[in-house]
Amino acid sequence: MPVLCLAGGVVSCSNQVKAKHPVSYRFDHGRTAMLKNGMAYAPRSAPAEVKRAIAAGNRLQGMPYKWGGGHARHVDSGYDCSGSVSYVLRNAGLLNGSMPSSGYFNYGKKGAGKWITLYVRRGHVFMTVAGLRLDTGGPGGRSGPRWRVETRQGAGHVMRHPSGL
Repeated sequence: MPVLCLAGGVVSCSNQVKAKHPVSYRFDHGRTAMLKNGMAYAPRSAPAEVKRAIAAGNRLQGMPYKWGGGHARHVDSGYDCSGSVSYVLRNAGLLNGSMPSSGYFNYGKKGAGKWITLYVRRGHVFMTVAGLRLDTGGPGGRSGPRWRVETRQGAGHVMRHPSGL
């Protein structure tokens, strides 16, 4: 499926950086989050926004997938992909409100970030925070927002990141 990039309502990918490699987790002391019993722990050297993003992602663990979840109500009974990403970014102080997945084609800066990277394609968005992936898509389909260590294909996604992170 081709990547759909929206700029002012017009389809355009000329100013985007497309992911070419799989999204893989590899623990690197001091640079990546650690995952233990389903909860993520930020590196001590991580910026405050990253620590807040990880804390927000931890609050989503165990929530079910809910189409449209996290949009009409920021604190909801379940979250979809963009509702999860919006929740994390909002609680980290990096977003006001929420956006559908297509809105993330123009979020922040293009390319991979040092601490936070969003992966956007038509109909889906997921993110990495300190190297750990937060995604609603897992084995068997939509399973709700979870920290994931399994490798996921990155091809077909556009990468964006919050400015400075």
